[in-house]
Amino acid sequence: MSLNPNLLDILVCPVTKTKLYYDKEKQELIATAANLAYPIRDDIPVMLEDEARVISAEEAEHYRKLKG
Repeated sequence: MSLNPNLLDILVCPVTKTKLYYDKEKQELIATAANLAYPIRDDIPVMLEDEARVISAEEAEHYRKLKG
């Protein structure tokens, strides 16, 4: 199973209200503006700041380049 692509059209980072990048391999939604990676568990995004992984500025920049 995988994340429903229609969710990416409506989900935003709860902290910054910006779009998210889907990392299928890591099963995370990446918020580059907040430097956070939200986990996806059992095909359900966990959009809680307390559950998110903090990513480095370099990792965020990597995802920005992929989106660009």
